[in-house]
Amino acid sequence: MPKFNVDGIEYNTEDLSDNGKAQLASLQFLEFQMRKIKDEIAVYNTAKASYIAGLKAELEKSEAVIAAEAPATE
Repeated sequence: MPKFNVDGIEYNTEDLSDNGKAQLASLQFLEFQMRKIKDEIAVYNTAKASYIAGLKAELEKSEAVIAAEAPATE
C-alpha cells in the first residue's frame, strides 16, 4: 500500500476516494514542477554569478586602461 503524509499523519492511498486520489496526483505533480523550477533557479543564479564576475573583470580592465592613459600629474 503506497502511503503519503499530511501534517504529520500517514495515510494509505488506497483509502482515498477517486477525488482524493486526483487531488493527491495534482499535489504530487505540483511538487515535482516546483522542484524543477527551484533547480532552474539554481542554474540561473550560477550563470548570474558568472556574468557578474565577467563584468567586474571587464570593468577592472577598463579602469586600468583609463588609468594608464591618464596624463601624469606632478
